[in-house]
Amino acid sequence: MSAVEVLKINVNETKAIILEFLRKLIEESGADGYVLGLSGGVDSSVVVKLCVEAVGRKKVLGLLMPSDTTPQEDVLDAERIASILGIEYEIMDITRISDSLANICKHGSQASVLAKGNIKPRVRMTILYYHANILNRLVAGTGNRSELLIGYYTKYGDGGVDCLPIGNLYKTQVRQLAEHLGIPSSIVWKTPTAGLWKGQTDEDEIGLKYEQLDLLLYYLCDLGIDVETASKLVNIQTELAKKILMMIKRSEHKRLPIPIPPIPVTLARK
Repeated sequence: MSAVEVLKINVNETKAIILEFLRKLIEESGADGYVLGLSGGVDSSVVVKLCVEAVGRKKVLGLLMPSDTTPQEDVLDAERIASILGIEYEIMDITRISDSLANICKHGSQASVLAKGNIKPRVRMTILYYHANILNRLVAGTGNRSELLIGYYTKYGDGGVDCLPIGNLYKTQVRQLAEHLGIPSSIVWKTPTAGLWKGQTDEDEIGLKYEQLDLLLYYLCDLGIDVETASKLVNIQTELAKKILMMIKRSEHKRLPIPIPPIPVTLARK
């Protein structure tokens, strides 16, 4: 069976749950709305659409924060979604900020592509929270379950948010919801990329199509099936499945609270 068949969701019920979640969060926090980054991809398009339906377009601000490695198509798609929804949005190129941070740091010239690339989502997080503070709003994250389980996001970057409305949906399920919400097909089925460096795509870096990855994660994490059996069910090499399992284990620190030594309160007072 395909990932869509195995991971088919009730889109109406899923949408209702997320809308209630977003409304309740605003009510309980005392915030005045949401701020989120718009990348032009399916994840942020779905989240901004849900935020608008939950609290209204006047309470949603979209921030487009491209860099020199951002495909122009993504910027245009992000503007397109913002215009369709009628929300306020701003465009801020973060290239100079990111480059400046890399250049003033020791060993900046020798930094890896990944280290430099991770500066960008952390700059975006800072800008998002700056606006959230000014407007008394919450930062809505756009990460999905596929990314969260394998740690495919930057710690304190795109992982630094107040909520993750689609955080319990696999990428293939986000696409199902996107089609239900009327997100343009060109965005729904566009090749996903984090845009950390030129030519980078999610699936090339991960080594699997999202349809394969989602099935594998479902079998490993949700059903508890062993890696050898799961790899056969997905029809991929066992070594590739083991690589994904290692990504899950090595990224566990991203999904856990910050480690604190277990010093008893009574001892700490002495």
